[in-house]
Amino acid sequence: LVGSEMCIRDRSIYFATAKEQKRRLGGNGMRPKNAMLLILTAFIWGTAFVAQSSGMDFMEPFTFNGIRNLIGAASLLPCIVLFKKMNEKNGNVAAVPGTKKDLIIGGVACGILLFTASSLQQIGLVYTTAGKAGFITACYIVIVPLLGVFLHKKIGWKVWLAVGIALVGLYFLCITESLSIGKGDLYVLFGALVFSLHILVIDHFSPKVDGVKMSCIQFLVCGVVSMVPMFLLETPSLESVFAGWFPLLYAGVFSSGVAYTLQIVAQKNMNPAIASLILSMESCFAVLAGWLILGEQLSTRESAGCVLMFAAVILAQLPEKKSEATKVVKENVSEA
Repeated sequence: LVGSEMCIRDRSIYFATAKEQKRRLGGNGMRPKNAMLLILTAFIWGTAFVAQSSGMDFMEPFTFNGIRNLIGAASLLPCIVLFKKMNEKNGNVAAVPGTKKDLIIGGVACGILLFTASSLQQIGLVYTTAGKAGFITACYIVIVPLLGVFLHKKIGWKVWLAVGIALVGLYFLCITESLSIGKGDLYVLFGALVFSLHILVIDHFSPKVDGVKMSCIQFLVCGVVSMVPMFLLETPSLESVFAGWFPLLYAGVFSSGVAYTLQIVAQKNMNPAIASLILSMESCFAVLAGWLILGEQLSTRESAGCVLMFAAVILAQLPEKKSEATKVVKENVSEA
């Protein structure tokens, strides 16, 4: 489910509002404290892949996803209260333009997409490694601007180059020498595609509503919906839940509540392009954690695929030259 946190943080410049796009083009700051908080966030999200993989030793995918999402929703409740008090204290209370109906519709839509994507990812982790899943899931960063083509958005040459590099990286990472793809890798790849659609829905609703509240609702919806296949297709038991308490709490509390809060605090007044680059280290932490904790090994071919995919992720997030970026913004705004 790590992709859920990844998705809600990365509203690509290609899909932002005109005002947001102009603001992002002007930002260039990086404070050491903010950078360290973002590195910690990437570490938590990367190691959460190990927690998800370990959780499969105790319970089945829908059981794990259902419970961890409900825990995630509960862990965000204190964050909602905390940020409300902080904003009131600092006099930063700003009314969101959307209605409560927008908040509910956005949360439910995101929750259903999150259920689909996270279920595919969690099932995939039964058959593939945490490290490979981390890099394949990171493909959403390349897929999102690519999907913008269908929304008549202009994208730069760097994104097209990143797409080509990512495809080559995926080939080395997922396709075996016998030209077959692992079942787990395929599940995770489809999950990355749904996560990309998830981002588009977030991008539509996030300017209108409170992002933390919408995230809380989506976790709640995802958890409740996961309960249906959990009881129909699986055999959950309290013994298995208690046995896997640590992966559940790590994925639910730390990956959702703690890391999401750290990300919101750290990205304040920080260039979003730089923030995204730092958060991209998540996939590297996933591989390192898989190696150190689970003893997972990558072949030379798979390692080369990881390097290429990481390069594609970085390239897709590098800011364009100001003149080029301004041109893309003007074209997108004129078409909106």
